[in-house]
Amino acid sequence: MILQALTQYYQTLADSGKISPPGWGEVKVSYALCIGADGALEQVVPVQTEQLKGKKTILAPRLMRLPAPVKRSSGVVANFLCDNAGYLLGVDNKGKPQRALECFAACKALHERLLGEVDSPAARAVLAFFQSWQPQEALGHPALAPHGTELLGGANLVFRYDGAFVQEDPSIRQAWDAHYQSSGDGPQMICLVTGERGPVEAVHPSIKNVAGAQSSGAALVSFNAPAFCSYGKEQSFNAPTGRYAAFAYTTALNHLLADREHVYRMGDAAVVCWAKCGGDVYQNIMGHMCFGQKPAYALSDLQGALKALCRGNAVELDGTLLDPDMEFYILGLSPNAARLSVRFFLRDSFGTFLRNAQAHQQRLEIARPAYDPFDTIPLWKLLDETVNQNSRDKTPAPNLAGEVLRAVLTDTRYPATLLNGVVLRIRAERRVTRGRAAILKAYYLKNIHADVPKEVLTVSLNPDSTNIPYNLGRLFSLLEAVQSAANPGINTTIKDKYFNSAAATPAIVFPVLVNLAQKHLKKLDGGLRAHYNRQILELFSKLGESYPQRMSLPQQGCFQLGYYHQTQKRYEKKEEK
Repeated sequence: MILQALTQYYQTLADSGKISPPGWGEVKVSYALCIGADGALEQVVPVQTEQLKGKKTILAPRLMRLPAPVKRSSGVVANFLCDNAGYLLGVDNKGKPQRALECFAACKALHERLLGEVDSPAARAVLAFFQSWQPQEALGHPALAPHGTELLGGANLVFRYDGAFVQEDPSIRQAWDAHYQSSGDGPQMICLVTGERGPVEAVHPSIKNVAGAQSSGAALVSFNAPAFCSYGKEQSFNAPTGRYAAFAYTTALNHLLADREHVYRMGDAAVVCWAKCGGDVYQNIMGHMCFGQKPAYALSDLQGALKALCRGNAVELDGTLLDPDMEFYILGLSPNAARLSVRFFLRDSFGTFLRNAQAHQQRLEIARPAYDPFDTIPLWKLLDETVNQNSRDKTPAPNLAGEVLRAVLTDTRYPATLLNGVVLRIRAERRVTRGRAAILKAYYLKNIHADVPKEVLTVSLNPDSTNIPYNLGRLFSLLEAVQSAANPGINTTIKDKYFNSAAATPAIVFPVLVNLAQKHLKKLDGGLRAHYNRQILELFSKLGESYPQRMSLPQQGCFQLGYYHQTQKRYEKKEEK
């Protein structure tokens, strides 16, 4: 299903002229070799462009549409019209001159085979270059001297003749297209993507721009062990994919991954999304709803469009008519050495995804501290709440990102691993942040539990709740406030010493805390002492005559929510003053 969806998306982009036709691809190029009619190298010209990276402007390779590069492993395989210095010039800085000569010979043979019958001045110039160029004398050539180190370091080079790039010559393009269409030499099988019978690809093109994977690219479809080679089908013949389909799905996926504005990080996974009909507006809205992307449109227009789409009505935004029934796909990929792991793949209508994401955001709504910059909590921020921010590796559990995203967008139960991760961080840090409190609230709203009534799962403090664990959490926050008022500037409070034990065994801890609070109250002036006494007595009236001996994990969640709500109420009053 993944390959079919990507192949369809490629065809949509190809029909609109936004992506390379079969046999062509976007390649990063750094230099152009300017040659004369006799094939002599006249000049080497940099073709990098200024690009913004973060806050800095840097020179980066230029993207050019060229004959699709081959996938290399360890063998010598040349590309047509574009390659590194080892193949086009026969020299590099890898310390293996004999191999560089083999690469040049392979590249020369390829160009002579493809351009030998082409009647074009540019083709004759390229052939003359390969016939006259002497790799042994390359390092002394005056045209290479100004760019020697960078030129030999693996940068891609192209040919330029008579002021134009060689790949733009119509006769040469026609020769490449004819070669590409006739070069399939795999066994005749039925393509699992298109259903058509024909030669299938042994090795699929590489997928690039996945963080953590090999910079040269990684494989989405690949088999490399005897256990995977059933019925003698080696390499990628176990997943027979025709030449067109293999090119189409890899080109479409590389196009999505190259668009950095619409690639999102979820743990170790790179997430891309697309609508069947194409268009950036669908991606922008989903990026804002799920991944914390800044709104690309006016907030009023965006909110109006979201309301209409969630109701099932089509709406126009930024000149695009958005259909709530449009098929929408979300794919998460993680690096795995030379291969890619599919973390998740979700398919549904655009409107359904938006409704489920909106319901998730409503479950997450909780009192927001003044310093918190997020209006709504994005998914990556939720995952961060399960990670120790002081550790060197701040990546969440590998499977957690996919499980949470699947639960959110399919409107199913949240994974227990999300709750466990949050509880562990609260116990370790004794700190209930907005994100952690929101996760507790959303988790128990969706994963209903008898020990967590809805009266505690509110956006802000519920003073009318009679739930004992919830009110114990409120009481703990009040006792902490009394201690802080009696000892201004105190570094260590009762939270640092007693928070976890108070939540787990209140009958043991709270008598000690209440006794300590009485001593702190004596240090306060009359008005403040009366203020705190009144609140403490009000909570005592809801707790009964004794404290619970032990509290279960869900009850501890009530305690933590009560603590968070009461603490935010305290800060809210300070902000008002």
